Amino acid sequence: MKKELLFVDGYNMIGAWPELVKLKRMDKMAAARDYLLHELSNYAKYEGIEIRIVFDAQLVPGIAQRYDKYEVAVIFTSEGETADSYIEKAVGEENHLITHVQVATSDLAEQWIIFQRGATRKSANELFKDVKRTKKNIALDSTLYRMQNPSRNFPLKDKDRKRLEALYYDMVKKVEKK
Repeated sequence: MKKELLFVDGYNMIGAWPELVKLKRMDKMAAARDYLLHELSNYAKYEGIEIRIVFDAQLVPGIAQRYDKYEVAVIFTSEGETADSYIEKAVGEENHLITHVQVATSDLAEQWIIFQRGATRKSANELFKDVKRTKKNIALDSTLYRMQNPSRNFPLKDKDRKRLEALYYDMVKKVEKK
């Protein structure tokens, strides 16, 4: 089975996802980036894919760095380098027999270049819908897990619960005798 690798044009998602657009309009770009990282981290873990989010240096000039946050690779390009050019180069290097590379962007020109390099694309809207669907699946799986083991929902051990029930019935009997 091929390794799944998803490159995400970070600012492209911030300009397309409803919650992120709101943060962008309030001039809270750091919060928007962090929210995107959090959402994609959960998605990556549940779906079993590796995600690399690329941000242009245009909105954070002077830094070129890569770090992991929420177990997602975050890449800020060098000043003057676009996320598109970084992704194009990386797709060419990463797309081989054992890796399926996909790129999340709504930039049509970028999509054509990605296709030429052998990768597939996912629009910002498609990724948003996939993340929403995964969030629902996580919530459903969590609920099913809790329901399968009801003792996890009850803080007392079975022995202690029985002792409390016996004590309760003894108290009820005493009240009835009065």
